[in-house]
Amino acid sequence: MSSQVIVHSMTPVTLIGGAGASAEDMTLALSLAPILTVADGGADTALALGLTPQAVIGDMDSLSPQAAAAFAAVLHPVAEQDTTDFDKALTHIDAPLILALGFSGGRLDHELAALHSLVLRADRPCLLLGSETLAFHCPPDLLLPLAAGTLVSLFPFGAVRVASQGLRWPTDHLDFAPDRRIGTSNQATGEVRLRPAAPGMLVILPRATLPLVAEPLRRAPRWPVAPG
Repeated sequence: MSSQVIVHSMTPVTLIGGAGASAEDMTLALSLAPILTVADGGADTALALGLTPQAVIGDMDSLSPQAAAAFAAVLHPVAEQDTTDFDKALTHIDAPLILALGFSGGRLDHELAALHSLVLRADRPCLLLGSETLAFHCPPDLLLPLAAGTLVSLFPFGAVRVASQGLRWPTDHLDFAPDRRIGTSNQATGEVRLRPAAPGMLVILPRATLPLVAEPLRRAPRWPVAPG
């Protein structure tokens, strides 16, 4: 798929998916990531909330005629069917951070596909916001100002080791892999530092940590673009 940039921003971007988002969620997201972009059917959420996105990205198969007409000037169709609209959007947005919501609306296959895209596009820092938790792909070195007792789950999408500080159960000696060992329900003892040896590790935290996590993730070093 072409990696031509559609949205280039020096500030964080909010990305809405087709599962929708409440007005409260949008207010929270836009306070941290003020540039609004939507993926396909997410345009209908923007329209209902009276918001105008900078771009609508996707194959447009879920877009209502009303939203298509309202945002005709910013439609960016990506016709190929090999990737999800979330993946299309990640590929075509260049920003220091993407805050994504409306991609975990109850369908497990859609949620897994979104998590897969976080790993596949490891060079694109993205926070995926759910109703109770948030998830992101761990960068090479990340320092999180978490309170003691905060739930910290590590879920590998490949074989990877993660050096850590500030976790109740240390991970340095563990060989993580999705078919062997995962790291759900660990706890912070205070500030947490994570240093994975390679891409492939998702971090899952309580939703309430969003204001604490967004800026460290934005400033963290990035993984290189994956070949191909």
